[in-house]
Amino acid sequence: MSSTSIHIDLAPLSLDQVGIWLDQRGSVAYADAVVDRIQACRQYLEQSVQDPKRVTYGVNTGFGALCNTVVSPDKLAELQVNLIRSHAVGSGPAVPADIVRLMLMLKARSLGYGHSGIRLETAQRLLDLLNADCLPVVPEQGSLGASGDLAPLSHLALALIGEGEVDLRGERMPAAKALATLGLEPLELAAKEGLALNNGTQFMLAYAVLGQLRAERLAAAADMVAALSVDARRGRMEAFDAAIHRIRPHRGHAKSAARIRAWLKGSPTAAQPKPQVQDNYSFRCTPQVHGASLDAMAHTRGMFTQELNAVTDNPLIFPDEDRILSAGNFHGQPLALPLDYLAIATAELANIAERRLYRLLNGENGLPPFLTNGGGLHSGLMIPQYTAAALVSQNKQLCTPASVDSIPSSNEQEDHVSMGANGATKMYRVVQNTERVLAIAFFTAAQAIDLQRADGPHGVGLRSSPALEHIMTAYRDVVPVLDGDRWMQPDIEATEAFLRTVDLSVVEQAG
Repeated sequence: MSSTSIHIDLAPLSLDQVGIWLDQRGSVAYADAVVDRIQACRQYLEQSVQDPKRVTYGVNTGFGALCNTVVSPDKLAELQVNLIRSHAVGSGPAVPADIVRLMLMLKARSLGYGHSGIRLETAQRLLDLLNADCLPVVPEQGSLGASGDLAPLSHLALALIGEGEVDLRGERMPAAKALATLGLEPLELAAKEGLALNNGTQFMLAYAVLGQLRAERLAAAADMVAALSVDARRGRMEAFDAAIHRIRPHRGHAKSAARIRAWLKGSPTAAQPKPQVQDNYSFRCTPQVHGASLDAMAHTRGMFTQELNAVTDNPLIFPDEDRILSAGNFHGQPLALPLDYLAIATAELANIAERRLYRLLNGENGLPPFLTNGGGLHSGLMIPQYTAAALVSQNKQLCTPASVDSIPSSNEQEDHVSMGANGATKMYRVVQNTERVLAIAFFTAAQAIDLQRADGPHGVGLRSSPALEHIMTAYRDVVPVLDGDRWMQPDIEATEAFLRTVDLSVVEQAG
């Protein structure tokens, strides 16, 4: 894989490779070996359907509870089109464009292993749409995470046959119009192709991949925000000492402590003697809390990476063994559990950050209440904490596990479902909320730092570390110090954008 493209072959693909490709809007193509596998599998399937005695689920039968209804050979193509049309019943807002990009790539990758029986031209059409920035409109709701993501993947597949809607380079239009614009004819699906397209976990997995990458970035940013908050409140440094974490050897909190030490290296404020014997848990236990989230994210990364390199439709074809097997690789449980876990781990970053920013507002350690020198006339940062608290509270509600729920469907044929799709969309909302809470925490800590070092009744002339001062200088080019009450929503949104792009590499090797 180059920095701007993904060459789908049989080698494992990493989350980081996918992240680089997504950031750079790279192209995607099949390797020759993958082309050969797709074509060999299709040739085997076409020979198989010629046998009138061979009944194969979804190839010459109905679907779900209708699996025992045999379909005549002259109706096999119509069967596949009907499957896509009847299952494209999603609801709610359209999923983000990057999720759709991932869905197209991940579906094409899973088909590329040569166990799905799809024609090369059908699999290639997914890549044609992706490379042309022609993204099917996929509603957010409707998947049980059971036979994979039937409804959202059916909306994805609609575009291939010239139905539904797409966003072509950002412009919403009927799929048929977009195909004509691109000089493409709608596909006529052949036997098993509809089933290969809409069975699978690519909706859940797309959310998992993007959510994981964003959550890991937030975890790194959370350590930087925590370090700035420690200096802003003149916190003690013992809690981050390597000796503490050496004798409770969890990798995560050793890494978090090391990153915080690295951020605070050379800080005159950190080195100054402190009057308090110890700090509150939200400061003193930051490595343990952040570290537990880091360890959870390491686990979910492994689970998502396995799914990234998997075949998840049904039935599955093994040409070399002369077998077609109907089983349950589409079931979302292997994603549903880590999706819930990732949501909880990410939410805790926001939970403790809100507590730290609250402590910066209550007039302790030489800071004025609500970080304003004009308290009374000005409310200062009183109300941003309300917003952070509301987001943290919503996160707690969203972290109720989806994976423990199941509602039978299809006449009890699908009598246990994962609800992983609901877990995926909830997790992504938690990631977004956590980003906003960390932005408010950074906004607050930056204000406190400036009050600590400013001339005036609360300024004591202290400064932070070179690394954090560099961050602060860049930040103040984006968001100025709060001298008096103003409309702060734009400040918080600008802080979110700043945290998405700020260079955190100064502590990349820490821990």
